[in-house]
Amino acid sequence: MSTYQEILAQIEALKQQAEEMRQAEVAGVIADMRQKIADYNLSAADLGFGAPARAEKPAAGKRGVVKAKYRNPATGASWSGRGVMPKWLKAELDAGKAKEAFLIADEGAQL
Repeated sequence: MSTYQEILAQIEALKQQAEEMRQAEVAGVIADMRQKIADYNLSAADLGFGAPARAEKPAAGKRGVVKAKYRNPATGASWSGRGVMPKWLKAELDAGKAKEAFLIADEGAQL
């Protein structure tokens, strides 16, 4: 019967043996991959490694500026369409004007 210390020594020896086997297998896999990359003339982009980085989301509370959607032609005041409606637009709507009349024309849009 083995002692606890002998079993721990065996475990350590097996871990070392497993790591050596893993490194040998990895070396073989890398050599095989390099050969296939050369055979097929593949690039990093072909393998998905050259893809552009994704834009990171803004941190909480650090949102970007939202482009204005509505403008008061008399004063030049603008509103993005988010949050509380400004008093100038509420007054115009109460006077019977349509909200669409204050839309800012999208300069990049084509009709």
